[in-house]
Amino acid sequence: MKTQSFEFVSAGKHLSGFVDLPADGTARATILIVPGYGRTDVAGRTSYYDLRSLFTSIGIATVIWDKPGCGKSEGVFDPDQSVDSSATEILDAIREIRARGLPGSGRIGLWGISRAGWIAPLAIARDPTIAFWISVSGTDAEENFPYLLESNLRIEGRSEPEIAHLVGQWKRGFAITSHGGTFEDYLAATQDLRRDPFMIFLSDGAPATKANFLAEQARFTSGAFKVDPRTGLMIYVPRFDALLRRLNLPVLALFGEKDRNVDWRSTMALYARTIGRNPRASLTIRTFPDGNHNLQQAPTGGLREMMQMTEHRPAGGYQQAMVDWLGARVLNR
Repeated sequence: MKTQSFEFVSAGKHLSGFVDLPADGTARATILIVPGYGRTDVAGRTSYYDLRSLFTSIGIATVIWDKPGCGKSEGVFDPDQSVDSSATEILDAIREIRARGLPGSGRIGLWGISRAGWIAPLAIARDPTIAFWISVSGTDAEENFPYLLESNLRIEGRSEPEIAHLVGQWKRGFAITSHGGTFEDYLAATQDLRRDPFMIFLSDGAPATKANFLAEQARFTSGAFKVDPRTGLMIYVPRFDALLRRLNLPVLALFGEKDRNVDWRSTMALYARTIGRNPRASLTIRTFPDGNHNLQQAPTGGLREMMQMTEHRPAGGYQQAMVDWLGARVLNR
């Protein structure tokens, strides 16, 4: 493939990344790659290189960029950047692609993983000309950490009573954080959870601090973050069901059956009762028995295992599923 730099402005910041073109310089469509949670390093590493190579090999250009404050992109990295802000980045990137008349700009779609399951629908709702969406390890409407915690504690060897106790402590701690409790109340409610080896692994051993607690709490008391009164969990996209029902485009939803980060069964059911019932959309769902959250082959799918992987092998059939679907739905082969 041919790779060239790509820059655009979003929220007053210059964001930097790459455009990949098929070897002959032509393209019949373009896919924007939307990453999940955490920092990016597109400039310093060949991020998503296998994926970019796969798409360009079948005649589709790709566009990828670093989040604000990462790589060569301006700004300060915010691990809690709003999904609405990330959706705006997509729309600004699309405007730049079209303004330049880049190859494949006549048919633009999205590929997104994990957190992008909230971001992509927001962007599509605001730009209905987005032509297709590949959702990988997508999300349902609410915070998924209780699922992650329970699934991984089981892999880590905790007993079912221990799991119930630790997950209960997380929920009590979250309720205190989101509803205006004190830091001292939070510490008392989460004593065993904070001492658990898996939680220490997640936090790199950093202790809970009052400053971080108050900063997190302020997001809820200010109204920036909202909590569902029925489940007690954070809502990332209000009226998410209704939003998904309005998406009139082809969607390919891919899930690893060993995903221990997001509740893939819940998301799959959500897509089926929203996108799947829209006669102006089409929904294709595929699951992969050996796939973890990143759709890599995995023995358990645990988060610790995933973060420590040195050899990444795609789940069996995952890449071919995308090639076949793109051929039929996008390239009209």
